[in-house]
Amino acid sequence: MNNEPQNKPGAADDFEPNHIPFDEGLDRIKEALAQVGLDLDSRILTSRDADVVKACNLLAVDQMPEGFTKWQLPFSMECGQFFITSAERGASVGEHSHPDNGVRFIISGSIIYDGIELNAGDWMFIPKGKRYSFKVGPYGATMCYCYCCTCACRPLSQREVIDPDYVSVRQSLR
Repeated sequence: MNNEPQNKPGAADDFEPNHIPFDEGLDRIKEALAQVGLDLDSRILTSRDADVVKACNLLAVDQMPEGFTKWQLPFSMECGQFFITSAERGASVGEHSHPDNGVRFIISGSIIYDGIELNAGDWMFIPKGKRYSFKVGPYGATMCYCYCCTCACRPLSQREVIDPDYVSVRQSLR
């Protein structure tokens, strides 16, 4: 009797990701937004908004290996720079805006935005010029940001924000 795992249809070894041209991906987003009546420039969107959930469901990717669920987010950005922020519980960011579109992903912990708690896995899309503020939840938060603007000062920092002991050398780099 063979106790080796058997590949099932859709197993990782058989996975062939679908690829469509970038512009068709943008058209797919536009079609989903139109179906749910959502205007990206109208307000800040979060992963907890009812119309956004409907759009994400329309943007599901059906051909995935067993055990995976994937969906396209209902926005795009022409450019982007990525930042990681960790924040202590109860910290807050006052009302502000950005000159370009941006997106914030909650990696761990939570933030409170406009009366709702966004937890790990949640996100918010911030259209350019839309003012917002938020408070960090009771366990702190780690967030990943992507903005078309650079939310940093020009001079390089002299601080160490990541402990060098955090580094691990993976096998392929030895």
